[in-house]
Amino acid sequence: MFTLFRWLVRLIAGLLALIVLAGVAIWYFAARSLPDYNATYSVGGISAPVEIVRSTEDVPHIFGANDEDAYFALGLAHAQDRLWQMTVLRRTVQGRLSEVFGASTLRTDELMRRLDLYGAAVKSVAAQDAPTRAALEAYARGVNAWIEQVNSKALGRGAPEFFVFDAPIAYWTPADSIAIQKLLAAESSPALQNEVLRARISLLGQGWVNDILPDMPGQSVPKGPEYGAIFPTVPKQMTIEDTEAPMSPFPSPALTARANAFAAAARRSAAGGTLLANDPQMGFTTPSWWYLARLQLKSGGVIGATIPGIPFILTGRSETFGWGIAPAYVDDQDLHVEELNPSDPTQYRTPGGWKPFETRRTIIEVKDAQPVTITLRWSDNGPVLPPSHFNLAAVTPPGAVMSLSWTALSESDTTLSAMRALMQAGSIDAAVKAGAGWVAPAMDVVLGDQKSVGRVTMGAIPRRDPRNVTFGRMPSPGWLPEDRWQGTLPYDDTPRDLSPQDGVAMATDAMTVNRSFPGHVSYDWGDSQRIQRLSRLMGEREVHSRESFMSIQLDTVSQAARSLLPLVGKDLWYTGAPAPEGTPERMRQQALGLLAAWDGDMNEHLPEPLIYAAWMKALQNRIIRDELGPLASEFDHLDPLFIERVFRNTDGAARWCDVLQSAPVETCTDMARMALDDALMQLKAKYGPDLQSWRWGDAHEARQDHPLLGRAAFLNWFVNIRQSVSGGDFTLARNATAGDGADPFAAVAGAGYRGVYDFADPDSSVFITATGQSGNPLSGHYDDLAGLWRRGEYIPMSLDPELAHAAAAGITRLEPATP
Repeated sequence: MFTLFRWLVRLIAGLLALIVLAGVAIWYFAARSLPDYNATYSVGGISAPVEIVRSTEDVPHIFGANDEDAYFALGLAHAQDRLWQMTVLRRTVQGRLSEVFGASTLRTDELMRRLDLYGAAVKSVAAQDAPTRAALEAYARGVNAWIEQVNSKALGRGAPEFFVFDAPIAYWTPADSIAIQKLLAAESSPALQNEVLRARISLLGQGWVNDILPDMPGQSVPKGPEYGAIFPTVPKQMTIEDTEAPMSPFPSPALTARANAFAAAARRSAAGGTLLANDPQMGFTTPSWWYLARLQLKSGGVIGATIPGIPFILTGRSETFGWGIAPAYVDDQDLHVEELNPSDPTQYRTPGGWKPFETRRTIIEVKDAQPVTITLRWSDNGPVLPPSHFNLAAVTPPGAVMSLSWTALSESDTTLSAMRALMQAGSIDAAVKAGAGWVAPAMDVVLGDQKSVGRVTMGAIPRRDPRNVTFGRMPSPGWLPEDRWQGTLPYDDTPRDLSPQDGVAMATDAMTVNRSFPGHVSYDWGDSQRIQRLSRLMGEREVHSRESFMSIQLDTVSQAARSLLPLVGKDLWYTGAPAPEGTPERMRQQALGLLAAWDGDMNEHLPEPLIYAAWMKALQNRIIRDELGPLASEFDHLDPLFIERVFRNTDGAARWCDVLQSAPVETCTDMARMALDDALMQLKAKYGPDLQSWRWGDAHEARQDHPLLGRAAFLNWFVNIRQSVSGGDFTLARNATAGDGADPFAAVAGAGYRGVYDFADPDSSVFITATGQSGNPLSGHYDDLAGLWRRGEYIPMSLDPELAHAAAAGITRLEPATP
């Protein structure tokens, strides 16, 4: 027995030793992917030595002999820190995820192949101006130089993920950078999904669509026919099919990219210099979309936020000029119903008769499965989309398919040329001129030089025929000439507000202009709540400072809560004597007491935001569930305009409060009371009976997850960044909620970057990203900025070369390779 025990001990010890050795070996090889920021590399593709000076936060300050060498170094720095992210983004646009991740991403690959954004990117390379082509080529050389270093020196395959997912790393090309810009357009364009949803609601009749999808106040919106009147053969379908496409670049409309961008002219500044702030908001991920960098160019130094894969700073400042971006919510997508020839389905109906689709076959390689061959089709209006995506099958008539017109599909897309020119503009006038070449995604760009501010919409706006049957709001007949695009509007006609009288320029993806069709910009906007709050905060002070801009950017007061609570609870406050302890009535009274004294601050440490959010969610669901049935699940985020419309009984909208299947006539007060009870019971079950101990941050946790490793047990503890945050769906410090699932209030989208630029003292400008500079989970810079971001702190970034060198945490030197 003792001998057996001794051998068991030896066996266990041996196994433990093997595990330790295996762990050490894995760590050793994976850790080799961490770049040495103090190394010197001999590389081809530069004309003179280049320095990449790293700050303590791993921000590269790049100094080269010319612009091309600087772009080369940025490409190398991006690849050092974000090679895996860049590779996945490129594969997403190419429709080649399944080669690495298997059948789970096949649906996304099929969609991207049919859109062929990558093919459009390849053709758009030739459309760039000469300086931009040179920049793209230099950047690609820099990325490829690092890939060569990784291959030749066995540097851990460039990132730990490449050990888990065997993904060959192709060399970077200029088209890859344009493709990632087009991917950004997918993140910023909800029009397609809005059209499908509007058509589905319209099919139900009874005018529901005017209430549940309300137009922004003040808009002049023409009333078109019901969708069923245009396409009477489309059946009314209320069922929801599972259309999930893992790693799809198309978020739900409620989570589409948004931003705040605002500026104050020098006369509105306490220090006498222009102020500008920007915080683009996209889906949370680790690493963040954004990467801080500073470039020394021939035109001068420029500093701000880049997206790995693109060689230009998208939002930032130079010595004399700053700019910020916000999605313009231009209606830049239109769906077209293409009628098939009954006797030959390879043809579709056009104004001139039947015409064959343009077709091409493509093969999608799938890891651990057979390849999938699909036939791609294009009509004159654009690519034909699969009916299994975006619920298109529910709005497509029998004997027809759906095609998409989208500005991002342009094969002569010069957005990157405009982006480069904007980055080097130096003045508002030059910046406005630079925007002429911007195509997609359309952006409201807030501008500021040393004295003045302004705002201009950059991006192609489709020109529609005044006779368009759906006004671009729902799918339209693709064979009617009046329902086809007539080109785009002249750039000089895009909305702009230069040198505003009040000295303030703002953009929050809210309505910027009210024009009649067809010269309109959009009928669907992000929201109307944040602009109200921003306007109030900007108007409260005659002059602003860097600190006041920071406080505005971090503001967590919900204008929606302030507007809705008095309206929804007007008949519930302080009614009746205190109910017995432990009863639902008593809990309701306690909740109403807390909300009555609450100022709308969505602070993570308070219970009131959680009670409010749960109440409004339960209320909207109760109101719409009987009318919409399964379609109600499409409305998993609160729409304040809809709730306000119902409780004010605008155009008889209070009818939503009556449950159609019940004999009694329910009032909106009844619905408000029952919804509050629903919400409180759900919260009690999850967080206990003590309302005072509830905490918004316990439900509202920012999920900055690694999109792949973050799903793996054990690894997710190391690669996901989870932290409770304040704010909500309609606060300036927007941390948008998931809306559905087990944790509907988890924060899944928000400001991945914040910057405040002060031209009274430019080097006091501050910046932050949501995670860290590195995408390598083994790096100390993987999450070192996350805590600062959560606490509303920033880091300074200077354009002073001497200061950058003096504070350097590492200097990478690039030397031209000798022949």
